[in-house]
Amino acid sequence: MSAAAASGNVLLKYLPVYFSLLAIFLVEVFLSFQHFSTGKLVVILLLLALASASLGLMYFMHLAEERRSLFLTLIPATIFVLLLMNMIWGDSVRLLHMKPFAQ
Repeated sequence: MSAAAASGNVLLKYLPVYFSLLAIFLVEVFLSFQHFSTGKLVVILLLLALASASLGLMYFMHLAEERRSLFLTLIPATIFVLLLMNMIWGDSVRLLHMKPFAQ
Protein backbone atom coordinates (compact mmCIF):
# COMPACT_ATOMS: atom_id res chain seq x y z
CA MET A 1 0.00 0.00 0.00
CA SER A 2 2.74 2.48 0.85
CA ALA A 3 4.47 1.95 -2.51
CA ALA A 4 1.24 2.76 -4.32
CA ALA A 5 0.75 5.88 -2.23
CA ALA A 6 4.31 7.00 -2.94
CA SER A 7 3.75 6.37 -6.64
CA GLY A 8 0.68 8.58 -6.58
CA ASN A 9 2.66 11.38 -4.96
CA VAL A 10 5.32 11.12 -7.65
CA LEU A 11 2.73 11.50 -10.38
CA LEU A 12 1.21 14.51 -8.68
CA LYS A 13 4.67 16.03 -8.41
CA TYR A 14 5.99 15.40 -11.92
CA LEU A 15 2.93 15.66 -14.16
CA PRO A 16 2.53 19.45 -13.71
CA VAL A 17 6.21 19.87 -14.53
CA TYR A 18 5.82 17.69 -17.62
CA PHE A 19 2.80 19.68 -18.80
CA SER A 20 4.66 22.93 -18.11
CA LEU A 21 7.54 21.75 -20.29
CA LEU A 22 5.07 20.72 -22.97
CA ALA A 23 3.42 24.16 -22.80
CA ILE A 24 6.80 25.91 -23.09
CA PHE A 25 7.57 23.79 -26.15
CA LEU A 26 4.24 24.65 -27.76
CA VAL A 27 4.81 28.35 -27.08
CA GLU A 28 8.26 28.08 -28.70
CA VAL A 29 6.78 26.42 -31.79
CA PHE A 30 4.00 29.03 -31.98
CA LEU A 31 6.46 31.92 -31.63
CA SER A 32 8.77 30.52 -34.28
CA PHE A 33 6.01 30.93 -36.88
CA GLN A 34 5.24 34.52 -35.88
CA HIS A 35 6.82 37.46 -37.66
CA PHE A 36 9.28 38.73 -35.05
CA SER A 37 12.63 40.24 -35.80
CA THR A 38 15.44 37.73 -35.59
CA GLY A 39 17.10 39.29 -32.54
CA LYS A 40 13.88 39.52 -30.57
CA LEU A 41 12.93 35.93 -31.46
CA VAL A 42 16.33 34.60 -30.41
CA VAL A 43 16.11 36.37 -27.05
CA ILE A 44 12.59 35.09 -26.38
CA LEU A 45 13.46 31.53 -27.39
CA LEU A 46 16.62 31.56 -25.29
CA LEU A 47 14.66 32.71 -22.24
CA LEU A 48 12.09 29.97 -22.79
CA ALA A 49 14.87 27.41 -23.25
CA LEU A 50 16.47 28.59 -20.02
CA ALA A 51 13.15 28.17 -18.21
CA SER A 52 12.61 24.66 -19.57
CA ALA A 53 16.19 23.65 -18.81
CA SER A 54 15.89 24.87 -15.24
CA LEU A 55 12.63 22.94 -14.79
CA GLY A 56 14.26 19.81 -16.18
CA LEU A 57 17.27 20.18 -13.93
CA MET A 58 15.29 20.92 -10.81
CA TYR A 59 12.69 18.18 -11.06
CA PHE A 60 13.82 15.42 -13.43
CA MET A 61 17.43 15.45 -12.24
CA HIS A 62 16.25 15.82 -8.62
CA LEU A 63 18.22 18.97 -7.89
CA ALA A 64 15.25 20.55 -6.14
CA GLU A 65 15.74 18.24 -3.15
CA GLU A 66 19.49 18.78 -2.86
CA ARG A 67 21.11 20.74 -0.09
CA ARG A 68 22.06 24.35 -0.53
CA SER A 69 25.77 23.53 -0.38
CA LEU A 70 25.52 21.71 -3.72
CA PHE A 71 24.32 24.88 -5.40
CA LEU A 72 27.02 26.92 -3.74
CA THR A 73 29.67 24.60 -5.15
CA LEU A 74 28.15 24.23 -8.63
CA ILE A 75 27.80 27.94 -9.35
CA PRO A 76 31.51 28.85 -8.87
CA ALA A 77 32.56 25.73 -10.78
CA THR A 78 30.32 26.69 -13.69
CA ILE A 79 31.66 30.24 -13.72
CA PHE A 80 35.22 28.88 -13.68
CA VAL A 81 34.53 26.58 -16.64
CA LEU A 82 32.92 29.41 -18.61
CA LEU A 83 35.91 31.66 -17.95
CA LEU A 84 38.26 28.96 -19.17
CA MET A 85 36.14 28.46 -22.27
CA ASN A 86 36.36 32.20 -22.87
CA MET A 87 40.13 31.85 -23.15
CA ILE A 88 39.79 29.17 -25.83
CA TRP A 89 37.23 31.01 -27.98
CA GLY A 90 39.79 33.63 -28.99
CA ASP A 91 42.00 30.95 -30.47
CA SER A 92 39.14 29.40 -32.40
CA VAL A 93 38.26 32.73 -34.04
CA ARG A 94 41.91 33.34 -34.88
CA LEU A 95 42.20 29.92 -36.49
CA LEU A 96 39.09 30.55 -38.58
CA HIS A 97 41.01 33.26 -40.42
CA MET A 98 43.99 30.92 -40.90
CA LYS A 99 46.39 33.00 -38.82
CA PRO A 100 47.86 30.43 -36.42
CA PHE A 101 50.19 32.84 -34.64
CA ALA A 102 49.18 36.42 -33.92
CA GLN A 103 51.97 38.92 -34.48
